[in-house]
Amino acid sequence: MSDSSAGLTRYTSTHLIDDDCNLHSGDFILHPDGTWNPSKGDEDVQNSIDGSSKVISRSFQNWHTHLPMVLNRGMGEGLTLGDWLEKNIFPTETRVTPEFVKIGTSAAVAELIASGTTFACDMYHYPASIAPVLAESGIRGIVCGPTTAWPPPENNAETEDARVLSELENLIRGGSLGNKRVEYGIATHAVYTCSEEVLRRARDMSKKYGARLHIHTSETRAEVAQCHEQHGMYPIEYLDSLDYFTDGTVCAHCGWVTKREMRILAQHGAHAVHCPVSNQKLATGGTLSYPAMKEAGVDVRLGTDGAASNNSLDMRAEAKAASLIQRHDHWDPTLLPPREAWQLATKDSIDWVAWNLDDIRMRPRGINNRRLLANLLYSNSQCLDVIVDGIIIRQEGKTLTLDEQKISTQLEDAVTEYYDGINPPQGGQDE
Repeated sequence: MSDSSAGLTRYTSTHLIDDDCNLHSGDFILHPDGTWNPSKGDEDVQNSIDGSSKVISRSFQNWHTHLPMVLNRGMGEGLTLGDWLEKNIFPTETRVTPEFVKIGTSAAVAELIASGTTFACDMYHYPASIAPVLAESGIRGIVCGPTTAWPPPENNAETEDARVLSELENLIRGGSLGNKRVEYGIATHAVYTCSEEVLRRARDMSKKYGARLHIHTSETRAEVAQCHEQHGMYPIEYLDSLDYFTDGTVCAHCGWVTKREMRILAQHGAHAVHCPVSNQKLATGGTLSYPAMKEAGVDVRLGTDGAASNNSLDMRAEAKAASLIQRHDHWDPTLLPPREAWQLATKDSIDWVAWNLDDIRMRPRGINNRRLLANLLYSNSQCLDVIVDGIIIRQEGKTLTLDEQKISTQLEDAVTEYYDGINPPQGGQDE
């Protein structure tokens, strides 16, 4: 193999969906930098794959996750948001450890890869246990760690917060991981859990190191009302008054946002992350308004939230849910058609996924395969291959960089220990 062929992959007799969702057929060369071109058949390549039963597309990007919360999947079903948090999530999270976080993250990343996602913007405790898992698995990510201690200590709160802040700062200073695929960012949970001092401190660190900020914004009506009562401003207005926003700030949910706030998000180049499945499951009531965000010039992305509030990390399902809820809420069946919904879920991706074209869910393909994209979005298909930076990390339905069976066993053992000695979570009883 010559140096020029390193990372080059040829798919023969296949179909390829490009960034504009145009369908191409033939033989193609995929380059490590994400570009592609038709193959002449005589190129020196590292991998040559029969693509006759596959369709290639960009991979998905998941812009709001709590990856370790796979540990909490399936618990506390059928509760209100308040009870779900207070009686299930918070009591168990007080017992979380770096090792639990690593195991939960490993399971989450295996699920991401198996469903065609190669990027996650995460927010959780113990980022030093999360980022290496992403890097070693071969995917990309921004791992945003907190600037305050969890659980909040009864004594020495300032000392503990300073320690957590110092640890995060050291991680950010240490630079990216995995050949620059994974970087650290800064998590500020929400305006109702973070003081003005914490928000300003995170902003200052973001500006100092060029690290991404990640925050929940306007997820519930109660949050919005409380913020307005305390500060005379809605959450995004309040954040703007603190000069909080830095380059590419990630704002998750944005379900209760005014048009003025949308203009603020657009002005600062923030990402508004639509999490339709989580919002519907927790009945938060408000839905990010895609048409209004688009009109205001806001950069909208998609995210699953954590597996606890979604049960899944499948971005294909999230894109479908986004398409359907926007149509439903706006009484407009023309919103987010397959092409636009697919582009929303894969925006900025430079990685590749090969899907099973022979999956029965992909039938009928229609004349000239014109139904292919709609079937892929709304009906799904098996994820066969995943390629990141020219490296095949999943091939023929098997992930090569993670041992799924081993991780499954570790996850079951961890959950047993995670709950050991406490009462079963309320509601659902781990059903």
